Amino acid sequence: MRRKYTEEDLHFLKRFGEHLLELREKAGLSQAALETDSKMSKNQIGRIERGEISTSITNLNLIAKALGVELKELFNFQQ
Repeated sequence: MRRKYTEEDLHFLKRFGEHLLELREKAGLSQAALETDSKMSKNQIGRIERGEISTSITNLNLIAKALGVELKELFNFQQ
C-alpha cells in the first residue's frame, strides 16, 4: 500500500523539483536532452521537476550523471 505524502514530504518534493530544474537549466539541457541522457521520459522528468512524484535512487543517479554533477549535488538546496 502506498503511503500518503505529508505536508513536509510535499514541500521537500517541490523544493527538490525546483532545484533539479535549476541544475538542468544551468547545464543548458532541455527536458528532451535530459530524457536522452538519463533514459527517463520527459513526462517523468517534468513531474519530478514540478514536485508531483518522487523517484528511485537509481533514477536520481542517472539524472546526476546526465547533468554532469555528483549525486549529492541533487540534494544541495535550501528546504
